[in-house]
Amino acid sequence: MSEIRSIFNRIAPVYDQLNDLLSLGQHRIWKEMTVKWSAAKTGDKVLDLCCGSGDLAFRLARKVGTSSQVQAVDFSPELLEVARDRSKDCYPTPNISWIEADVLELPFDDNQFDAATMGYGLRNVTDIPRCLEEIHRVLKTGATCAILDFNRPENTLMRGFQQWYLDNLVVPAATHMGLKEEYAYINPSLERFPSGREQVEIARKVGFAQMVHYPIANGMMGVLVVTKGRS
Repeated sequence: MSEIRSIFNRIAPVYDQLNDLLSLGQHRIWKEMTVKWSAAKTGDKVLDLCCGSGDLAFRLARKVGTSSQVQAVDFSPELLEVARDRSKDCYPTPNISWIEADVLELPFDDNQFDAATMGYGLRNVTDIPRCLEEIHRVLKTGATCAILDFNRPENTLMRGFQQWYLDNLVVPAATHMGLKEEYAYINPSLERFPSGREQVEIARKVGFAQMVHYPIANGMMGVLVVTKGRS
């Protein structure tokens, strides 16, 4: 965990710039879809996990309104500082609490949140079932969490394109910014990451009542949507 934290601390200064470059700006669309699938609405108490520089947290804040507070959690203090700096440029100032914490041990009581999101975090946790258990624990009954991350396409052609994209665009772009080793971790982390079907099965075992995985961006990304039922 400390190794992954140090990677994200090092990439914090150029995190947003690289996201724009490597997704051709499409990550904004994927994040809007993720917030929509979380079913967050005005007045809800909401949570954004692995918040990074705050993209999903800012979108959630706009969704729930200024009368509600977003709890945004990340384990990287450098990324949280970037997020805080970004929030100073927003008008009106979003009602977001930036919290340094581990998503495997969330600092919240049970049954607290009406909706939650997570962007590019599940693939990097050391214990995916434990992470989903924590999300289940802090959600209210009937609440939904939408989890955006990379996905391995089932289509052979698209899988080959994704590998070419990682090898010939992602790593060279990161290398140009002096972050080759930091971004080279994406490929092995993706190889270890459960498929959409496997994520659904893990969520089922954790205890979620409803779970579905939506492949997006021609299957190169995916959103796992899970809803907590009654105990």
